[in-house]
Amino acid sequence: MSASEIMEPNPTTLKPDDLIGTAADCILTKRYRNVPVVDNEGRFVGIFGVNCLLKLTLPQAAIIHKGLDNLTFIHETLADLLERFNEVKSQPVSTCIDRDIITVTPDNPLLETLLILYRNKTSIPVVDPETQKLLGMISYWDVGRHILSAGENHDA
Repeated sequence: MSASEIMEPNPTTLKPDDLIGTAADCILTKRYRNVPVVDNEGRFVGIFGVNCLLKLTLPQAAIIHKGLDNLTFIHETLADLLERFNEVKSQPVSTCIDRDIITVTPDNPLLETLLILYRNKTSIPVVDPETQKLLGMISYWDVGRHILSAGENHDA
């Protein structure tokens, strides 16, 4: 088996110029951790996800290189975090795309793909190696669904 046999071939995607507010709504309503970002030709650009949203709402002192490890002396409310989010929600997702993402090809072996999923703890983009187009995504949900359905097919 290969990656193409367990991937979701029509994942929800974002464009680099989509707004952070729109992306946040997508993540929260669909309960995604990450959403792939593709350009106008469908080429994989990176991932926008919950870590980006957290980064945008945390105080700058917490996220700068070698920033603070302990924030117990800062007393912020949810309203403070919302205010910080409101300051960035009209910016494009391109301002906070994770471009350093491990991808797999459609013919990547199944066990190697599962090991990548396990080690990276996030969904994996399936990308055409020649065109760099996003062909699908592999999530824990996809893997679980395929494993459980294999048992049903085996019992039949």
